[in-house]
Amino acid sequence: MENNRLAGKIAIVVGAGSSGEPAGTGYAAAMLFAREGAKVLLVDNNQERAEQSLRDINDADGVASIFLADVTQEDACIGMIEACQARYGGLHILFNNVATYGSGKITEVSDAHIDETLAINLKSMMLTCKHAVPLMAASGGGSIINIASIDGLRAGFSANVPYAVTKAGAIQMSRVMAVHHGRDNIRVNAIAPGHIHGAFVRHLNDDTRALRRKAGPLGTEGSAWDVAWAAVFLASDEARWISGVVLPIDAGLLAATPLSVLHNILE
Repeated sequence: MENNRLAGKIAIVVGAGSSGEPAGTGYAAAMLFAREGAKVLLVDNNQERAEQSLRDINDADGVASIFLADVTQEDACIGMIEACQARYGGLHILFNNVATYGSGKITEVSDAHIDETLAINLKSMMLTCKHAVPLMAASGGGSIINIASIDGLRAGFSANVPYAVTKAGAIQMSRVMAVHHGRDNIRVNAIAPGHIHGAFVRHLNDDTRALRRKAGPLGTEGSAWDVAWAAVFLASDEARWISGVVLPIDAGLLAATPLSVLHNILE
């Protein structure tokens, strides 16, 4: 481990398991948090993936342990916080990263699909935050980082109403939590990734990846590591006066209109 921007801090990364290459944002955040000196509780519902993340952190001389949980269930979230307290003695960073696809126009989505997407993408964040806040406050405060999406701010590349609605909810939850818990010295922010290429979208073909890359003013493809480095900043004392913001990691995409980048797309 090379640096110490998070030295002395205790972090929970929800959705920390590794699913191989390209890296996902949970894995990347867990690796960088540990690299920067934090003790990390790796929360995932897949033991094999969690164990791979743990091996990689251990190989880099970091400190981490695994807690298996389905964070859509309140009992599991309570157990997660109790384990963090028992193993490390407090909590300073919560990184909420669990998500599933929520595809379809409003006329196409089923009742079951709506419930599933809301539970995984938004209810899980609400439950983890609910039980993390008291321990974080008792630990002197800290940083909660909720992973949203640019699709929570504007219509996205595909028809994905359930997904977009849950990510918009994560953004608004982050804002109101920042107000409600500021006097506990808890900062709450959201990161809105753009067209990064990571585990969540590894199924995309080369033509689609090229189109997504061209749509951003920078014209380059991002990765989970770009999101994770932003999370390191928001988790660190460098961001001690930043709360209630939505940080796009999107190659400038939200600054553009379709016509402003059309010449790039047509090239």
